[in-house]
Amino acid sequence: MSDIKDTSTFQGKIHDLDEAVGKKILVLEDDVAMATSVRVRLEAAGYEVECVSDGVEGIKKVMENDYAVILCDMVMPNLSGDMFYVAVERVKPYLCRRFLFMTGYKGDRKVEEFIQRVNGLILWKPFESDDLMEAIQAVESKGPD
Repeated sequence: MSDIKDTSTFQGKIHDLDEAVGKKILVLEDDVAMATSVRVRLEAAGYEVECVSDGVEGIKKVMENDYAVILCDMVMPNLSGDMFYVAVERVKPYLCRRFLFMTGYKGDRKVEEFIQRVNGLILWKPFESDDLMEAIQAVESKGPD
C-alpha cells in the first residue's frame, strides 16, 4: 500500500516539466550567487539555462540564439539592463516581449520609468522561487511574438 495520498501535485510537476523541456532562458546577472540560485531553480523546472554576467556577453548570446525568456538584471557592468534591452530591440525586436527584468533598486525613478516605458515585467530582489516561476509563466503567456 502506498503512502502517497494525493498524486495531483506530483502529476502537475511532471506536466510543468514537459512544457519547459527545450525552452531556453538567458539569465543576465552579475551576482554569482543570485545567478546560480536562479539557474538551479529553472533547470529543476526543465528549462535550458544560459547565464552571463553582463550585457555585452548577453548581446553575443542573443545574436547566436533565441530565447523563451530573457531574465535581465537592471544594474550590471559594461552594459546596464536598459541599454541591453535597447540593443536587443535593434537586432531582434521580437525578443523584447520575452524580457523579465529584476533589480534590488525598488523606488529608483530611472528604473521605474524605463519599466513603464517598455511595458516590462519586473521582479524586485530579493524574490521567492515561486515568484520567479510565476513571472516566467507570465512572460511565456504573452506568446512567441
